[in-house]
Amino acid sequence: MAALFTGKVLVANREQDELETERELCRALENKVLLLYFGSGQCPRCRRFAPLLKDFFLRLTDEFYVERASQLVLVYVSRDETEEQRNAFLRSMPARWLAVPFGDAFGRELELRFSVSEVPTVVVLKPNGEVIVGNAVEEIRSMGPACFRNWQEAAELVDRNFLLAEDSDRQSRRSITDPIRRLKYKLAKKMEAKDKEREEEGEGLA
Repeated sequence: MAALFTGKVLVANREQDELETERELCRALENKVLLLYFGSGQCPRCRRFAPLLKDFFLRLTDEFYVERASQLVLVYVSRDETEEQRNAFLRSMPARWLAVPFGDAFGRELELRFSVSEVPTVVVLKPNGEVIVGNAVEEIRSMGPACFRNWQEAAELVDRNFLLAEDSDRQSRRSITDPIRRLKYKLAKKMEAKDKEREEEGEGLA
C-alpha cells in the first residue's frame, strides 16, 4: 500500500503530524483495508453522509465498541474550498483519520487514478493498492460495519492474531536461548581468564 504513497505526505488528524517517511507510511497502512474518502464539509450530500461514515469507522476501530481495532485506515482527500473549512470538518471526525495535505496535487492525482467524478466517494483498496469497491457509499449506508467483513476477505489480510503469535513465538524462543548464550559467554570468559593466568605464571617461572 505504501507504494501508492511513495514520495508523498499524509497528515495525521488533530496533531497535524506529517507521515512522510516510507517507514511511517508502512506502519500506518500495512496489512489494512484502505478507504479513500473524497468529500467536502460544505457539500450537502457529504454532510448527510459524513456522520454515517464517522459512526462506521468508530464502530470498527474505537475501543468503546471493539476490543481491538479492525485492520482499517481512512485517508481524507479534501474537496473543501479553503484549508479552514477542511480543518473544521476534520475536527469533527475521528482522530485516527489521515488526510492528504490541503492543496496538494496528489489529491487530484488520486481523483484521476480512481475516476472520482462526484462526492461523496469512498474508494476501498486492498493493501497492495488494488480496488475492492470503486465507490462504497451506498454499501456503507445500507450495510454499515457489516460490509467490512466482505472487504477483509477480499483483501486477504493476514490475521493480526497470527502476526502477534509469531512475534510472541520468536520472543519466547529468544527468552529460552538467551540464558544459554549468556552462560556460554560467561564460561568462555572464565576459560580465557584461566589461560591468561597460566601464561603469566609460565612467564614468571621462565
